[in-house]
Order: sequence, then C-alpha cells, then structure tokens
Amino acid sequence: MIKKILVSQPKPSSDKSPYFDIAEKYHVQIDFHPFIKIEGLCAREFRQQRVQVLDHTAVVFNSRHAIDFFFTLCKEMRVAIPEDMKYFALSEAIAHYIQKYVQYRKRKVFYGTTGKWADLVAVMAKHKGETYLVPQSDVHSDEAHLLMEAKKLKHTECVMYRTVSNELESHNPSTYDMLVVFTPAGVESLQSGCPDFEQGDTKLACFGPATQKAAEEAGLRCDLSAPTVEARSMPAAIDLYLSREQG
Repeated sequence: MIKKILVSQPKPSSDKSPYFDIAEKYHVQIDFHPFIKIEGLCAREFRQQRVQVLDHTAVVFNSRHAIDFFFTLCKEMRVAIPEDMKYFALSEAIAHYIQKYVQYRKRKVFYGTTGKWADLVAVMAKHKGETYLVPQSDVHSDEAHLLMEAKKLKHTECVMYRTVSNELESHNPSTYDMLVVFTPAGVESLQSGCPDFEQGDTKLACFGPATQKAAEEAGLRCDLSAPTVEARSMPAAIDLYLSREQG
C-alpha cells in the first residue's frame, strides 16, 4: 500500500496543486525534493570554450535558466552588452523574462509563437545578417543545431550551465513507497546519490519515454508512466494508480 511518495521536483508554490489534492484524497504523504539542479559555469570554465560574446549581434534563449546564466556570466566576465544586441526566445514567456536584465523593446526582442525550435528558427531566418550566440546546457539535443544549419544561419553554440545531481540524504529514496522521476538525469542522480538503492517493492513513476528507457537501462522497474491516453499528466497517472490500488 502506498503511504509515502517522493516527487523529484520543487514543492509547488500554489496550494491548488493536484499533488495536494491527491495527498488529501488518498491520505498519503507527498514530499518534494529535486533529484537534479542547474548550475552555471564560472568564467574560467566558459573561457575554455574560446567563445567571445561580443563577436555576436544576437543571443538565442531557450529557457529562463539560459537568460539567468548568460547575464550572470557576462557580469562575472565584465562583458558590457551593447544596447543594440538583439534577443531571440523560444516563447513569449521566455522573451518577457529578458526584461529582468534589459529594457524590453519590441525592435530587439523576437520570439516564436509555438515554443518549438522550428518556429523560432523560422523567425531567426528573417534576420540572416545576425551572428547568433546560443547558450545551452551541457545536456541538449541536436535539434536547434540542425535547424540553424539548414537555414545557413551564422551561429555559435556554447555551454553556459549544466545539470548536476542534488543531495538526497535528507530524503532517502529507500524510505518511500513511490518515487516520481521526470528526466533521464533524475534517474542518473538517483543512482549516483543512492548507489545502494534497491527498488524491491518501491514503485517507480516515470514521465516520458526517455525517462522510462533510462530507468529500465539502469535496471529499475517502471510501474507507472505518463503521459498516456488515460492520464495526460503525472498527477493524473498517480491518481489513477492509487484509485486502482485502493479500489
């Protein structure tokens, strides 16, 4: 019987989270603790890539993390970003986050409408004269690279932040009846942070096929997954699982 669940994400800021509804509905304890965290590279590490920020006329952001670490790193390296620098963002929400660091002007901030790389690169292709800098995580797909190459856009991709394992001692996975992981990196962190972990009767919930594949390759058993036809979200999948278990 499931009594304690560990969700590998930060605790929701809103009381209206479906996780809290599940806890009340099924009388289970749900704790939150990210298995991974994002940290920025220091100036010394970044300089090893031999990338000069000011050699570029536009910066491309795929997340708020990318924005934060870009401006933090520039400040550390004492790089003064010129007023005419242009910014391209994967979505409107990411674009608006840029104003945390610079004055938002429509003439220099552009974004895609769908949140997908293909849409943003189509916007970038209308500005072929720009030289793009693309800050990325150490773990990323080749999608953006291939799309920009196909459009023959002049660009430089660089790593500005990375995903690392988070400390798990305060939330020992072995003491929970169910673990909920969302990324392959989360699975890797579970293994590195708890090398003696044996799944046994502990249920493992995986979000997305890549996470499920990583779990299975690590020798773990995936007991429930999302999204599915029946459950489009992880809370919905957990709700369905508990209803069947307690029903």
